[in-house]
Amino acid sequence: MIQTVGTGKLVVITGPSGVGKGTLVRSLLERHPDIYLSVSMTTRSPRPGEVNGKDYFFVTPEQFQDLIAAEQLLEWAQFAGNYYGTPRQQVEEKIKQGILVLLEIELEGARQIRASFPQALRLFILPPSMSELERRLRDRQSESPEAITRRLNRAIIEIAAADEFDVQIVNDDFDRALAEVELVLFPDLPELSLQS
Repeated sequence: MIQTVGTGKLVVITGPSGVGKGTLVRSLLERHPDIYLSVSMTTRSPRPGEVNGKDYFFVTPEQFQDLIAAEQLLEWAQFAGNYYGTPRQQVEEKIKQGILVLLEIELEGARQIRASFPQALRLFILPPSMSELERRLRDRQSESPEAITRRLNRAIIEIAAADEFDVQIVNDDFDRALAEVELVLFPDLPELSLQS
């Protein structure tokens, strides 16, 4: 039985690079402005135009280590010499206010959240096929062939973990995938229905 959510819940969305997670999340936020997108914390420097508290919470490595020691991060990882993580306090405050908190995150972070916040609802977005995922990555024209190959190899590992998640949704047709996500998050909204 799939557990469904109303308000006051943490929802984790995971899936391989190129599967359309970011587009689904942006559409959900446009259609449901009451959803709160969790802001990650990082030790890297802000890029031009990035705003503290909106794009990321920017902290020092020492501050980040203190939060790890105090178990104040739901998940964290280190990439390219910088730390990234999800602050627990901000998520818990929003949930207490009855707000649905959305977190778009990679597989390893989602696995940490299963341990640190087991009541979270976890969704995995799947591509219709590996060949379609490869086409989407190549159509971005933002990475080298070697980088795309690395992403595809990583996707095979990630897709193998889809059964660890509460819900799996195939992003074959975007509108249908979005409607399926909405039905899981808002099962009681009468205006939401899947079109066949």
